[in-house]
Amino acid sequence: MAMIPMIEFLSPNRLWLMALVPVLVGLYAVLAVREARGRGHRDALQLKLPLDRPWLRHVAVGLAILSLVALTIAFARPKQDVMVPRERATIVVAIDVSLSMAADDVTPSRLGAAKEAAIEFTRSLPPKYNVALVSFAGTATVVVPPTQDRGVVTNAIDGLTLQPSTAIGEGIATSLATLNQVPPDPQHPNDPPPARIVLLSDGYTTVGIPAARAAQRAADLKVPIYTIAYGTTHGTILIEGTRQPVPVDYNELANVARITDGTAYRAESAGQLKDVYRDIGSSIGKEPVAVDVSNRYIGVAVILAALASLGVVSLASRWP
Repeated sequence: MAMIPMIEFLSPNRLWLMALVPVLVGLYAVLAVREARGRGHRDALQLKLPLDRPWLRHVAVGLAILSLVALTIAFARPKQDVMVPRERATIVVAIDVSLSMAADDVTPSRLGAAKEAAIEFTRSLPPKYNVALVSFAGTATVVVPPTQDRGVVTNAIDGLTLQPSTAIGEGIATSLATLNQVPPDPQHPNDPPPARIVLLSDGYTTVGIPAARAAQRAADLKVPIYTIAYGTTHGTILIEGTRQPVPVDYNELANVARITDGTAYRAESAGQLKDVYRDIGSSIGKEPVAVDVSNRYIGVAVILAALASLGVVSLASRWP
């Protein structure tokens, strides 16, 4: 069974006014019982509402009370989370440049397609974002420190070249280190900048610190890692005239994402890789912000009050 979402409020203390509703309902019930038993004389309610058609009177009073409930909810400022663009964040794009990225199971090659998609992703990020570029193979290198200059980053991505070995853990550790170079926010100089690491790789760690250990460090710093396992299970590269298999290791990259509370993706083609980057961009480029939606309840209250008024008018009028 689906759960009904609870309403959250920006000023929940104002809901105490809702206590007036059962008081009014009780008062009306007492008056209605007195009328039914024929007690009393013409009280204030009877002066205003004739005694014929009691069902219509009950409906009118009920609508008026519901209108009061809606107005009280609106006064407490109900809120709803909406996604709005982030104004400040740092994205570290970490790209595997190990020799296995030369596999041509993706056209023109894993690295060639990865460059094109990473450039498109970088250009799509909000202008105020800082973007850093890290490459890793046997070691990891900060190719571009955090910057808002997209041209510098895209040119650096285009210039990446292949190197031997794979050190995913080193790539993560170096990506975390680049965050120390992010300029402080002038309005909040002591707050750590919101950051994400987008790590693209196809392979197994062969040297350096374990990827899981580096991922735990990222988790401690509350930096999620979005991993992209790129390529297919039947990729090969040519080494000294011999074709060597270089299948993608999905498990290691998925474990990194799990540890850091990030997301693990798989991409087996250039088109899929671009789709993955678009999905990542939409998730890290926006954040939930509470928005006051009182107007919705004010509108409901006005409609209910208008219906209640029509009921009162009908009681006081004789229609042909």
